Amino acid sequence: MEPYGEKTLFAEAFERVVHALPHQPEFRDVEIVGSSAHRGRQQTALHVTVDREGGVDVGTCERIARSINAALDAFPDPYTLEIESAGLDRPLTKPSDYERFSGRDVKIVTTLAIENAKTHRGKLDGVRGTNVILVREKGELPIPLAVVKSANLEYDVRADLQRAKQREKNR
Repeated sequence: MEPYGEKTLFAEAFERVVHALPHQPEFRDVEIVGSSAHRGRQQTALHVTVDREGGVDVGTCERIARSINAALDAFPDPYTLEIESAGLDRPLTKPSDYERFSGRDVKIVTTLAIENAKTHRGKLDGVRGTNVILVREKGELPIPLAVVKSANLEYDVRADLQRAKQREKNR
């Protein structure tokens, strides 16, 4: 971490480079899900999580890493850089994610207990006002965005296999 919460010029440059990526023609279909810079004793660990429609392949991660490395080349600071796909259990990090992935299975962890639990699973039904709406067998559960600690898509392997089986059957 940065001492006293101050960002170094290097960390600020990293943030600018990462936030500019989706504005480059080569990466306009790439979404930056998250990024961080953590300063250690010997070097700074840079991390970027990306996503795009249809998923992210290794080649895309390599191109993003080359672009970031080239932009940070002017700095003498030693660093490690990790670029990763958001994956099948993609984190939901902003209100628009809750709308975009409406209808998908999710797991939401809250900072406060709601209905005597902090972990909630169900189908996402977007955002109403300041609440994320989760549909469960018991009905709708409004969860205030302010108490969401983490939220992730949940990938159901069985459902995916059933869909693949059905497609094969329909051929």
